[in-house]
Amino acid sequence: MVAVRVAAAQFAVDEDGAANLAACLRAVDRAAAEGAGLIVLPEFCNGLSWHPDRAAARLRACRTGDAFLTAVAARARRRRAYVKLNVTLARPDGRTTATNLLYGPDGTLLAESDKLVLMGAEGDHLAPGHRAGPVVATPFGRLGMYACLEGVLGEVCRDLVLRGAQVLLNGLNSFATDEASLHVPVRAAENRAWVIAANKVGPLLPAAHLPAVSARLGVPAERLHGAGESQIVAPDGSVVAKAPRTGEAVIVADIDPAAADDKTRPDGTDVFAARRPELYAPIVSPPRPRSAPPGAARVMAAVALPDGPADAVALTREAAARGAELIVLPELAFGPGASVARVTRELARALDGTGAHAVTSARDGDRHTGFLTSANGLAGTQWQLHRSARHAAWATTLGDRLEVFSLPWGRLAIVVGDDALYPETARLAAIADADVVAVPFTPCEPWETELGLPERAAENRLNVVAAGDSAGLVLALPGDFTLWTEWEDGFTGRISHPLVTRAEAPLTLAPVHPARAVNRLVSKNTDLVGHRPWQAVAALARTPPSLPSPSPTP
Repeated sequence: MVAVRVAAAQFAVDEDGAANLAACLRAVDRAAAEGAGLIVLPEFCNGLSWHPDRAAARLRACRTGDAFLTAVAARARRRRAYVKLNVTLARPDGRTTATNLLYGPDGTLLAESDKLVLMGAEGDHLAPGHRAGPVVATPFGRLGMYACLEGVLGEVCRDLVLRGAQVLLNGLNSFATDEASLHVPVRAAENRAWVIAANKVGPLLPAAHLPAVSARLGVPAERLHGAGESQIVAPDGSVVAKAPRTGEAVIVADIDPAAADDKTRPDGTDVFAARRPELYAPIVSPPRPRSAPPGAARVMAAVALPDGPADAVALTREAAARGAELIVLPELAFGPGASVARVTRELARALDGTGAHAVTSARDGDRHTGFLTSANGLAGTQWQLHRSARHAAWATTLGDRLEVFSLPWGRLAIVVGDDALYPETARLAAIADADVVAVPFTPCEPWETELGLPERAAENRLNVVAAGDSAGLVLALPGDFTLWTEWEDGFTGRISHPLVTRAEAPLTLAPVHPARAVNRLVSKNTDLVGHRPWQAVAALARTPPSLPSPSPTP
């Protein structure tokens, strides 16, 4: 292990550019005094993100080599530190961008990247980036930069890590509490990389405009403050340092960047070598509007955690009798030797006289097959898409596409086993207009259920019903979602987060809401699926030269 000390700083900014610069320099000094050689500052360090119009945004923006950026560069040189910050930047071509900048310990500007996905009103005043940011090799690891909403979607971080990033540097300007609880740590865990995230504190809007914007946005004025909780997250998703919810702060931690090079799950699966880039072309293709009609407003789902095959039948029968229309059991719920035909017969008998469907998986020759059963028998199959070390001895043939099944209440995708580890799988489901995803799987690490599945629901606006050998979840989409609209239950601090019901008994029932999957607009101008940065994340669908693609399904 070669440890290096890194830091994240959180502070408030306002309309006083000199005060904002002083806050940046104060943070760099404080972090350097604690021995940090890599320091991450928040998004929009040079000012508030609120602008009356595009002309004002450009007038207030930094320019390359101006006094603000020159002072930051000089402080990086004085402290012999790498400093990453984000500012609005007036480009010579007339664009004004939200730009990440990385200064080296000699004060040189080493890298820059424009924010690819703008949030809400940012799109009224700023221009999005159009190309992927660089990965920079340093003594503190190979660094990749991103900002705020780019971490609420999965593509930007994934692209950076696929191109070699070990440490992801995130600047935030967010009042959402789900940044710290979900979107920041999941990017570390799913990519097995370090994340250093610095958020704002204090008001994010000018005091004079807070009441009016609060009313228009649908968020109480007291909630329009930076949510703090800046953090440093390890590749397993564990938070090694975290700042408080409020107040200026600097956090430091000693990290080993090389720890991010190990992409192996505890069961032996290399989760990057097992990716299937040839399947992900829709993710890097121009988005199309959803064409499928909305599903039902409410459907009762059930997670069954049986103790053996007989219990699986009994729980399925009980769930259907209690009104469940979708019942999800763990993968291989009837044992590794049970065939699809046998399990289908037993489940069909358990569902007799009902309109319910059940989902589990079984060994099907050399395939691990998820399948959908009704009282009439087999209603659909889905082959596992990614190799798994746990099933390497027999699951050698993989599927070549993700299916979506039309049911009376909406559109269902089945994500089989370890396919749930890959953010690309759920993205494909969303692009194919799924409303609900059923996940029969075997969780191996805490992040998979604490962060991974909730994020799949959140970033794609998908209801998720998952059953593992000892854990299960029903993740329902909330109706309150789009900012700039009235929220029925009021703003809670979370913007993009599912309603979570954890399975704490052999049978757990909870509703999901297929119709809500139609609404993917997190704020005006910002669709979580339709505005994904498809044009700048080519690495997601590029097969590494050293990794042969699995043979296609015959």
